[in-house]
Amino acid sequence: MQRLRIRFSRSEELKFISHLDIIRLWERALRRAHIALAYSEGFSPHPRISLAAPLSVGITSDVELMDVVLAGQVSPHWFTASVNRQLPPGLSALEARLIAPGIPSLQSQVRFARYEVDIETDKDTPGIETAISNLLALEHLPWHHMRDTGRRDYDLRALINDIRLVGHDDSHCTIEMMLRCDNSGSGRPEQVVAALGFTEQPVSIRRTELVLNTRKRPYIRG
Repeated sequence: MQRLRIRFSRSEELKFISHLDIIRLWERALRRAHIALAYSEGFSPHPRISLAAPLSVGITSDVELMDVVLAGQVSPHWFTASVNRQLPPGLSALEARLIAPGIPSLQSQVRFARYEVDIETDKDTPGIETAISNLLALEHLPWHHMRDTGRRDYDLRALINDIRLVGHDDSHCTIEMMLRCDNSGSGRPEQVVAALGFTEQPVSIRRTELVLNTRKRPYIRG
């Protein structure tokens, strides 16, 4: 067997499809590329495919990570070339690397996600920077949002590692934020935007980095 770590992009064409639909698209593309997948054991075997962290609907990214376990051996270059011929517009395999044995699951390694958020606003630069400073100075920020299962209450401040203003003109600003993304909770960029006092929904949100806790060397040569 062989374990590959894939870096892939989800662009504008597919930014409104769900996490489960992304997985289905990958499974279909891998089958059509005639890649021999390894399957889990048990009464309902499924392909051993795992994504680092679900990407919320409406967000684009060039830094998504996925581990795939194969039943045989292939070259990473052949893998990306074969799969890309089967993927729909908006989804692209950018890189494949061999993963060393014994590395923990991809999901367990994710610690933070960095986002770049574009917002329409008439706020001036000092006002935006003051709002950011005031938020970061808080020890706690009680927050809630509604799910299908009901209301969820939590501390939004605990999910924010850093925020900074990286661009601003007369009608738009660009804010970069590093948010927690692990099994204890995941920050959502649109909620941070609301906490900063912006009343409009972001024009665009792009995930620009996934930060992993890589205590062991994840890749092997080859």
